[in-house]
Amino acid sequence: MRRWMITILRGSLITLAGAGLLAFLLLLGANAWVLGKTQARIEHELPLCAAAPVGIVFGTSHWTRSGRPNPHFEARMSAAARLVRLQRVEHLLLSGDNRTRFYNEPQAMWQNLNARHVPSEAMTLDFAGFSTYDTLARARDVFGVERALLVTQGWHLPRALFIADALGLEVQGCATPAEPVAGLWRLQLREWLARARTLGDLYVWGREPYFLGPLEPLPVTPLGREE
Repeated sequence: MRRWMITILRGSLITLAGAGLLAFLLLLGANAWVLGKTQARIEHELPLCAAAPVGIVFGTSHWTRSGRPNPHFEARMSAAARLVRLQRVEHLLLSGDNRTRFYNEPQAMWQNLNARHVPSEAMTLDFAGFSTYDTLARARDVFGVERALLVTQGWHLPRALFIADALGLEVQGCATPAEPVAGLWRLQLREWLARARTLGDLYVWGREPYFLGPLEPLPVTPLGREE
C-alpha cells in the first residue's frame, strides 16, 4: 500500500514539475515575442522621441500606499510636459482609472500637467482607461487616434506597443527617464506575467474594452499634414 502511494506521489510530482517547466517556457516565449516585436521602437531620450499628433499618457496612482508621491506618476507627468514643450506631440490623451470620486487618475494628471504650464486645450481626459488594453482600444475607437506616441516607463512600453500594433495603431514608444525606485523588481515581474496574459487577451479569448461610447475625435491635426 505504501509503495503504491509513493508511486502515485512520485508521478504527481513529475507531472507538476513538467507543467511548471512548460508554463515557465511559455512565459519566456511570450516575453521574447513581445520584446522582439517592440524594442526597436522604444526611445529613451525624450528629445529624440518620434513626433506624433497625440501623446497617450497612461494613468497610475498619484500616491503610493505609504502616502508618498508615486515616482512613476511624477516621471510620466514630467516626460509628457517636456514632450509638449519640445513640440514632439501636439495633444495629450490622459487615460486612466476613475473608479470612484475619490480616485481619479486622469484628473490628477490634468492638474499636475496644468501646474507644469501645459495648456488645457492641449489635453483630453479619458476616464475609462481601466487597463492598458482599454486605454488603447478607446484611443482608437472613441477618440479617433490613428498615430500616437506612447508615454510611460520603459518596462511598460513593450506590452503597450504590442497591444497597439494588434489594434492597428501606428505608434512609437517614449520611455520616461529611469530612476532607482524601491520595489521596481515587483513591477517588472508583474509585467512579465502581464505580457503573457496579453497574448491570451488578443489571440485566445478576444478581450473587449470594459466601456466604449460615442466617437469624440481629438482636436488635433496630424503633424506634417494640412487640412
